[in-house]
Amino acid sequence: MRIHIGGDHAAYDLKCTLVTFLQAEGYDVVDHGPQYVDPEDDYPVAVLRAAEAVSGDLGAFGIVLGGSGNGEQMAANKVRGIRAALAYNVEVAELARTHNNAQVLAIGARMNTPDEAKAMVEAFLTTEFSGDERHARRLGMVERYEKNGELPPIPAIEG
Repeated sequence: MRIHIGGDHAAYDLKCTLVTFLQAEGYDVVDHGPQYVDPEDDYPVAVLRAAEAVSGDLGAFGIVLGGSGNGEQMAANKVRGIRAALAYNVEVAELARTHNNAQVLAIGARMNTPDEAKAMVEAFLTTEFSGDERHARRLGMVERYEKNGELPPIPAIEG
């Protein structure tokens, strides 16, 4: 399985740790940067490249990293067809897959230890989408909105 990873200076050390961890686990890792610490770098440079790569690489996943993970998640979600989820524990990482079929995981390096991040990444990559009808229906609503701006209908009030 291919994993695209990218972040910024705040998460450089965590990115390096995760690249080594993922390679040791047998994943094919594509590192979109940064390649060195620059306190003035901008997270969209590497994050958008990682998310774009996931969108064009069937079956691949992405990991985007920053200080909090918030901006990185927002940027990745701007890539058409990408569902990026910010996780802060293993349960949220698993739910991102089972309920939302997310392809990209965002993590805040200042919010989590390297061991916590590894556990979230492992959970995210090994958890399958449930395929439950309710989750598929909801994802379909989001996809239709993304494609053509179609808002889901408001349910009728019974009574």
